[in-house]
Amino acid sequence: MTNLGIKDLDAYERLKLVIPAEEWVVAEPVIAEINELKNQRNALVVAHNYMTPDIFHGVADIVGDSLGLAQAVVDSEAEVIVLAGVHFMAETAKITNPEKVVLIPDEAAGCSLAEGITGADVRLLRHRYPGIPIVTYVNTSAEVKAECDITCTSSNAVAVVESLGTDKVIFVPDRYLGSYVASQTDVEVVLWEGSCMVHERFTGDELRDYRRSYNDIRIIAHPECPPDVLAEADFVGSTAGMIDWVGDHQPARVVMITECSMSDNVAVEHPDVHFVRPCNLCPHMQRITLENIRDSLKYLRYPVEIAPDVAERARVAVERMLQIGRED
Repeated sequence: MTNLGIKDLDAYERLKLVIPAEEWVVAEPVIAEINELKNQRNALVVAHNYMTPDIFHGVADIVGDSLGLAQAVVDSEAEVIVLAGVHFMAETAKITNPEKVVLIPDEAAGCSLAEGITGADVRLLRHRYPGIPIVTYVNTSAEVKAECDITCTSSNAVAVVESLGTDKVIFVPDRYLGSYVASQTDVEVVLWEGSCMVHERFTGDELRDYRRSYNDIRIIAHPECPPDVLAEADFVGSTAGMIDWVGDHQPARVVMITECSMSDNVAVEHPDVHFVRPCNLCPHMQRITLENIRDSLKYLRYPVEIAPDVAERARVAVERMLQIGRED
């Protein structure tokens, strides 16, 4: 086994279930450099639950789902925020923190949902459905948020829809999350035909195979999955909700039907739970690495900029969501 320095043992003790010792030897100097740069820059690294364990447990100051991150950065005293996630998340951080420098370590870290709808599309929806409020999932660009009435995340989508007090809403862009919301409320939901390239790959047959292979398995799924997947799940919820469920229930064996890296992150906190890993990785999330986080801090690369008029209108939609908070 590779020899680890004494100063690294406490950190590695928590991560040894998910990071081989050989990888930790390479990662640890980069982690140390990032933490020093954070002090120099008065910076925070904010990481989504889908980041790899070296980022999630090694350098992140704040971790969470999209709503948790949006809420957490609002009152931060940091001058620089590095968003370890995808581009729409960095834009949301900039929308709520216009005076701060917000960096995305890789500009190509996008999202299939965000790329599947434009501001022009939303304007056409307004023309087609006059007077019907439009709810946008947070997985959209600032331009789209600026054209919508309110944003939501998977954890508060039902509460957001019902907060509008209308019989009908338009929900963009995720048809599967929108379909799940429609199943949980009496409000009529008009759907846009977008989907997540990771979650749409899961199938109900796949989940039934897990049950045949493991008679004690519990299945928890993200609502971005297709309806046949959600019908087979023991629990449906946001990434934060899934994490809380594992902590509350401590199942002997569990499969998390979502992006693969999250299972590694949760496994660190629950070593007695056996995680079956259906390894569907998000190629955009995987673009964020320790090395480009370090370079982002070192060179202030890449700053997120949003046109002031777009940012102001998008901020209204985001702040309406934050007033509602999480539905958990």
